[in-house]
Order: sequence, then C-alpha cells, then structure tokens
Amino acid sequence: MSSKELIEKFCLKDNLESFDPYDVWMTDFGIRVKQLYNTNKMLGILPAAVVTIWDYFLNNTRRFGYKKQEYPTARAMAALTLLNLYSDSREEEHLVFAKKHIDWLIAHSCRGYSGLCWGLGFKWAAGDGLDYNENTPFSTHTPYVLEALHKYIKVTGDLEYLPYMKSIYNFYENDIQIMYEDEIALATSYGPEKDRLITNAVSYTLFAYTIFLGYFPEKGDMIKGKIRKLFNFIQRKQLSNGSWLYEPDNPNSFIDCFHSCFIIKNVYKANQLVPLSGSEEIITSGYRYLKENFYNPDYELFKRFTLSNKPSIVKFDLYDNAEVLNLAILLSDKELIFNLNTSIKEHFISENNIYSAIDFLDLRRNKNTLRWAAMPYLHALSNIKKNDLKPVE
Repeated sequence: MSSKELIEKFCLKDNLESFDPYDVWMTDFGIRVKQLYNTNKMLGILPAAVVTIWDYFLNNTRRFGYKKQEYPTARAMAALTLLNLYSDSREEEHLVFAKKHIDWLIAHSCRGYSGLCWGLGFKWAAGDGLDYNENTPFSTHTPYVLEALHKYIKVTGDLEYLPYMKSIYNFYENDIQIMYEDEIALATSYGPEKDRLITNAVSYTLFAYTIFLGYFPEKGDMIKGKIRKLFNFIQRKQLSNGSWLYEPDNPNSFIDCFHSCFIIKNVYKANQLVPLSGSEEIITSGYRYLKENFYNPDYELFKRFTLSNKPSIVKFDLYDNAEVLNLAILLSDKELIFNLNTSIKEHFISENNIYSAIDFLDLRRNKNTLRWAAMPYLHALSNIKKNDLKPVE
C-alpha cells in the first residue's frame, strides 16, 4: 500500500472513532489508580503496574471494557493531512473530507468558554490534585484546529470560516491564564485556569498568536508584544544542552522526545509567520540535542526519554518518531527523513495497520490508535508527499 493509500484508508472516513493507548486510564478504575499514583507513588506503583500489565499483555488485542471514541486532535490532523494531499493531487475528495473533519470539530467544541476550543475529550488525572474533565479545553490541542482552519482558508480562499478564527482568538484572550509575566517574558496556562506551567504549552500559544496576527491587523502591536514575550520565555527555559524540562520550574520533571519536538516545531513555524530573533539558535541546539541523545542506532528509532520520572514498559513510541519525522521535514533533513521513515515502516507498520508502541519484548502494541499516534505519522507522510521529498542519492 502506498503512502497515499495508507492516508486515505484512515482519513477518508466520516467516522474517526478509534481505541487509544489511554483507554485503560479513562475507565473509572484506571482514573482512581492514576489519582492514587499521582498523590502517593509508593502506594500507587503496584496497582499502576497491575493495570499496565493488564492493558499491554492481557487486553491489548481484545480491548475488553474499552470503547472507541472520537478525538479532536485526530480530526484536526486528518484535515491537515488531507489538505496536504489536496495541495499535491487536487483530488476533490481530499478537500471534501478535510472540510467534513473541520465541520465536525466546529460542532464538537468544548462548551461554556469564550470561544471555540478543544481538549482531549476524556477525563484525565494529570497530576496530584489536578484532574481535568472531558469538557476541558487546552492550549496544546486547540492550535491543531486553528491551523487546520488557517490552512483551509489559504488553500481554498473560502472565507466562511473567518468568524471561527475570531472565536478561537477570544478563547485564548479570555480563558487561557497568565502563569508568569515580567517585562521580558510571558508564560500561559495549559488549560482554562491557573493550572500548571508547561514549556510546550507556551510554545503552542506562541504559534497560535502568530496565526492570529494575520487575521487581526488592528491588534498587531499587542499581539506582536505577546509573541515576543512568549518566545523569550521558551528561550529563557532552554537548558544549556539544548533541551527543555516538560515543567521548567519542577526539578522532578522529565525530558521526553515528542514534547521536545513540539517546542522546536512551534518555534520554527512561528518564525515562518513572524520573524523571531534568536529562533535559529534555539532550533539548532534543540534539534542537535534530539539527534544526539534520543536516537538509538541499533533500531534507527528515537526513544521516549532522556530524563524520566516514572518507569515504562515501552521501548519505542510512534508518537516520538512521528514528531521527529515531521520536524526533520520542516528542517529539510533529508537523510534522517528517509532513514527514519524506513525504520518506522519496519517496526510500527504491519499488514497496513499502524501500531503506536514497541514494548520491551520488541512486540507491537496499540493497533490503529489514531490520536496516539497514527495521525501524527500520517501527517508526516503527507508532508513528505506534498514536498516531493526524494531519497538521498
């Protein structure tokens, strides 16, 4: 099956319901175990291990007690992926289904906020005393829909979605909170309350405001000021080796691959829209850290963590590798693009199914879970096709 056919298999559908690696942690029992672990790791480690073993080794194929559901980021990435294909193919079906996914997102926004916004779509025990419900929107998820709307408007010239851009802007202006601000730097919240300071969340807000700038020229000075201060915060929190802690002010935080990719990707894309002095240095040192510290030459894949704060039975995750692939495409790293994509196909793809994890036994787990991480990979494939990238001679 070609890359185009694989993309169409998963994206040309009215219904994008799928299982998810978080399925077990969405159950009432899983949520209680996660809350216990977040509150007291010593008490929670054993039940968390039992739940993990059940999910990975006894129930990974049958998915007993789980149910498929829709995920906003999967819909948004399907739209972005199909818009990439349409730019290359001009096949009307690609545009029709991209619009269907966008319309689904508009109809399934989180309710009760100042504007359109999206989150996980399920309950999430995120930390000690920090539990989000299924209606909670996030600064990290909403930009995928914002970007899909922005790209659709650019590709088609159709202005019917312009009011929705303003609506999303209102969400960021009124519901996303300021976690830290001084004369130079600004950091915003993860969700619609003063919850926690997360580096990649700040980078997503940065990228969102660079999109907003093109739609609200009358607010240009104010938006440019926010963009600069958000960027300064990300620059300030980058460690000397080029990495970022997930929670920059928490010494017990972690450094993982795909969140690191998010930060570099968002800085890169923001800089394409609004020139950011110093961004090239951030991108270069961050990308170097990724390639030098996460890459496993034996498998030719990128691992999950360089600094971990909890055990895991996952050896390699497709999310990490899909995001490195997307980043390599942005940075035109052709050698890595083709070597990594070849390795992803070898390890994560089987009989035209996409698996999200390789466990410590080298077994594939989590088949066709769209949110995490089939859609990020399909998006990378569409970027390869759109940019007509050929193997290095």
